[in-house]
Amino acid sequence: MGDILSTSVSGLIAFQQALDVTSNNVANAATPGYNLETANFAEAPGQGSSIGYIGNGVDISSVTRAYNALLTEQVNSSQASYSSFNTLGTEASQIDNMLSDSSTGLTATLQSFVNSLQTLSSSPSTTASGQAVLSQAQALVEQLQSYDSQLSQASSQLESQISTNVTEINTLAGQIASLNAEIADQSGSGQTPNQLMDQRDQLVSQLSQYVGVSTVAQGNGETNVYIGSGQALVIGSSAQQLATIPNAYNASEYDIGLVNGSTTVDVTSEISGGSLGGLLETRTQVLDPTQNALGQVSVALATLANQQQQSGMDQTGAQGQPMFAVGGVQILDSANNTDATSLTVTRTDLSDLTTDDYVLTYTGGSSNGGWQLLDETTGEPVTMTGDGSSANPLEAAGISIVANGAGTGGAVAVGDSFLIQPTAGATEGLSLLLTSPTQIASASLIQTSTASGNTGTGTISSYGVTDPSSWVPDTYTISFSGSPQQYTVTNSEGTQVAQGTFTSGTPITFEGAQVTITGTPADGDTFTVSSNSAANTGDNSNLLALISQLSAAVLDGGTTSLSGAANNLVSEIGTTTQQAQSNASAAQTVNQSASDALTNADGVNLDEEAALMVQYQQAYQACAQMIQASTTMFDALMTAMTDG
Repeated sequence: MGDILSTSVSGLIAFQQALDVTSNNVANAATPGYNLETANFAEAPGQGSSIGYIGNGVDISSVTRAYNALLTEQVNSSQASYSSFNTLGTEASQIDNMLSDSSTGLTATLQSFVNSLQTLSSSPSTTASGQAVLSQAQALVEQLQSYDSQLSQASSQLESQISTNVTEINTLAGQIASLNAEIADQSGSGQTPNQLMDQRDQLVSQLSQYVGVSTVAQGNGETNVYIGSGQALVIGSSAQQLATIPNAYNASEYDIGLVNGSTTVDVTSEISGGSLGGLLETRTQVLDPTQNALGQVSVALATLANQQQQSGMDQTGAQGQPMFAVGGVQILDSANNTDATSLTVTRTDLSDLTTDDYVLTYTGGSSNGGWQLLDETTGEPVTMTGDGSSANPLEAAGISIVANGAGTGGAVAVGDSFLIQPTAGATEGLSLLLTSPTQIASASLIQTSTASGNTGTGTISSYGVTDPSSWVPDTYTISFSGSPQQYTVTNSEGTQVAQGTFTSGTPITFEGAQVTITGTPADGDTFTVSSNSAANTGDNSNLLALISQLSAAVLDGGTTSLSGAANNLVSEIGTTTQQAQSNASAAQTVNQSASDALTNADGVNLDEEAALMVQYQQAYQACAQMIQASTTMFDALMTAMTDG
């Protein structure tokens, strides 16, 4: 039966324990990840008597921690988002600063080269101006190669960071699994090990800095942890391991694998959030696209300059030679290929050339010789012509593909694939070929004249060799007659080489040359086209044509110029950087708000703890006084019994 002494002693012990909990809260008020603990009082079962049930005091039934699963999930989610955007923004800003510098940036360096050509065009035979063109061309080559080198270095550093992130994730996963085991073991007593749970929550929070996480609580106190789009990382006391696995096409580039026993599953596309997700996005949204776009600029520069050089005549009277060399198409075999088939890939159409990479796979189908081409960026199939043979190459996206070799057993193996990078390696192989200003083909390979007896208003507005490989040096006569007006082009032997209906301003093409006549020629009017003279050193027509080509819309299906492509690249990287930084700022605000809400809900409020301390202290003192009263009563009883 309850008595004053035992009841008071139970209160004394209970309030002492409550003060212990309060003091622990105060001591950990600034401890990261600490959740407020509460001592839960429970009335001891009473005992019946003739006057009713009399209480037996109080017990501390449990010490629970304040834990808000929803707010914790919001904190971890926003932390993962912030870490991802911040990583992307930080990495992208370095590339943005590199390309957009007002004096050494891509557009500034390209414009300096064009300016030197314009200066030379005013005096084509000036050696100093010609040397300035070569100097600016070399500076442009070196700047582009510097960009490419810095991108390659950034890619190497990024792969190292990916490896470090995977190691950190595995370490945290192992620690969480170990804590799960301890928590499950200690929870068997019916009481929760709050300190271990706080440690586990803190580890999950740290994990969210590296990758997006979600958690599911189990009945035994354990917590399962999932990453990405639902891949299990920690199940109870077992931790899965992530691994860096060499990309099938490029062994220097890491993919992310989830190890399950003896099997490793590629989960790269499933990973999101955290610094690891940010690094993977940096690779796919910044580094690879930038390197490809720089390659497109390099290819366009070399192609346009070389074509125009070969369409012109240098100061020695010789046909112009290529100005630039450029790296070829990169072809990467899959490590999983089973036969010896190889590819030969060349660029064929500058207008159709893109900045995307492509995966060519042999499917054994009935069309295109059994080959299928996918755009790696969009994942969409690309329409091709041809069958991949040397006589009928596969044609698509500005490239021509020939499959070489029959492979094992005389046939290509189904499933074999190749990564084709039309522009990624172009800049690395870019170089200036001309060594002397006299090699600059300022003059056209042809010259024109108007017959003195012409009576119409027709005049030649432009001319030049557009296809040097088809140009046949000779003297050609363009004659007009009839209504509607017809033109006929004949060579020096009187043989007709072209004819058609004349339209003012529409180019007349023949033998690799092109002449544009405006106005209205009269019947019998003639114009002469002949090979240029080596003495015509003042001719700047081919140089002007080069300047015009560099500003013409020749890329992206004839919608973008070389300078436009350069501007687009700088703009896109700037936009990506700005968006990532803006998103990081927003995510940080959300994370701070969620963290504040979690602290308010689960953290220690010193004012409240101070009030509880006073309350428990006073109750403790009251219990002590009750014990003292019971002692006095007992002493009085003993004295009365002794006296009696």
